[in-house]
Amino acid sequence: MKILHVGKFWPMSGGMERVMYEITMDASARGHQCDMLCAAAEKPGVVKLNERSRIICTPTWCKVASTMITPGMVTELRKICDDYDIVHVHHPDPMATLALRLSGYKGKVIVHWHSDILKQKTLLKFYKPLQNWMLKRADAVIGTSPVYIDKSPYLVDFKDKTTCLPIGVAKVTPSEKGVEAIRNRYKGKKIIFSVGRLVGYKGHKYLIDAVKYLSDDYVVVIGGSGPMFTPMKLQIAEQGLENKVVLPGRLSHQELQDHYGACDVFCLSSIWKTEAFGLVQVEAMSCGKPVVATLIEGSGVSWVNLDGYSGLNVPTEDGQALAEAIMAITKDKETYSRFSENARKRYEDCFTREVMLQNCREIYASVLKRE
Repeated sequence: MKILHVGKFWPMSGGMERVMYEITMDASARGHQCDMLCAAAEKPGVVKLNERSRIICTPTWCKVASTMITPGMVTELRKICDDYDIVHVHHPDPMATLALRLSGYKGKVIVHWHSDILKQKTLLKFYKPLQNWMLKRADAVIGTSPVYIDKSPYLVDFKDKTTCLPIGVAKVTPSEKGVEAIRNRYKGKKIIFSVGRLVGYKGHKYLIDAVKYLSDDYVVVIGGSGPMFTPMKLQIAEQGLENKVVLPGRLSHQELQDHYGACDVFCLSSIWKTEAFGLVQVEAMSCGKPVVATLIEGSGVSWVNLDGYSGLNVPTEDGQALAEAIMAITKDKETYSRFSENARKRYEDCFTREVMLQNCREIYASVLKRE
């Protein structure tokens, strides 16, 4: 079996790229040729991962409406597409869809629907006919949660060939020394952790608002960088919360894992459907951390965090509701232990890397059997 993944960019920067990489490495480890065709976020060229896997990075001219403009992807796919049994396209990426349309490829196509195009309304107006062609052309469509599959207006006519493949991750492995250092830094405090790019749709302003409803026994740590960093610093200063809210900036891979291990509760405060899944809450669950997340219409976030089991889900844009959920989870040891154990079980039952990869292999086998 030979598989080509097409989409977005390299090096990895988000959940989509991580999924592509994990599936690629698993297939190649099992003796299959599995490659990735991506726009180069940095240096174009070919990156060899192992004897059966490579990443082909085509030159990027510019970035328009969150889309890498890389005509080289079209040229490259036309040259190599017939070498593969399956082309696995990761959406949203208009450039990847255009490349597929112009490639002349006649083999099996899988579309991995990570999310709808939401913010780029003008782009969608022109891209929609191409998007519809891609969904009709696909032999199978993969969604990341049953909620997103059910609620996406673009998938409604294709549910007969759509299947759910939740994103799975390897268990987070905090270091004992790192966890101890963080706990000592906030000694005697219940640590509420959140991480992500600091942009408006992440709703961090509401998490900061939540702090005024929490006692001095709590500290909120929001990791990450982005355009909202300065406005968030100003909000913290204006509300006099410098001792209760910490913005450590961008965290290294190990620092991130140590914060997962050190925190008491993880909070995902996102407010828009742009947050389609919320992979960070799965990472937190793998450490047995209860989650407070938001009820985003049409998003899979509140499906990932099973309300009343792995954590609690609250309305968007409501700092007080976030605070009340945090306090409800941490009110006593028995309640906290129950949520903690259930968060770990939720991860192990639904969101391990192994579960995702096994289900993906089954989808590939099923598609290849079809005439």
